[in-house]
Amino acid sequence: MTEPAAETTPTLEHLPDDHYRRFLKPHEHLARPFGADTFGRRAESFARFFGTPTFLVGQTVIVAGWIVVNVVAIFRWDAYPFILLNLMFSLQAAYAAPLILLAQTRQADRDKAQADADAQHRETVAAATLERQQTAEHGIELLRKLLDENTRLTQQVEDLTKQIHVKLITAPG
Repeated sequence: MTEPAAETTPTLEHLPDDHYRRFLKPHEHLARPFGADTFGRRAESFARFFGTPTFLVGQTVIVAGWIVVNVVAIFRWDAYPFILLNLMFSLQAAYAAPLILLAQTRQADRDKAQADADAQHRETVAAATLERQQTAEHGIELLRKLLDENTRLTQQVEDLTKQIHVKLITAPG
């Protein structure tokens, strides 16, 4: 006697660990907003640093110290109206603004890529769900046909049983 074939159930064991990222892989080049080189890493960290409390407190302390030293005349290198301090702010803004804008633009690109990957994933899930639904509907239709056939065969067996019963009762003997 042969044993029935083992039923195979789908498992995730055969999938790679990063299978869930399959929709994001085409957009991995956007993962590093300023590139993967040394300049890119430093530019990104510099742009991120501008929004931190450490930067704001540090800048406030430096500006306050600059003004106090120049007003009290401990060592006067930038007298009122602090032209050199204003030039330093302009220089900082000239470098900070493009870096911050670049970071925002690249973040928008990453957000768009993430949204595209999410949309692709939703479409794949919807298609798989539709396919499973169609398979289930086909299975239900097959079960209905089998049930109708079984009902018909049961009726035939009942009719034949009645005929045999009638023949046995009316048989001479």
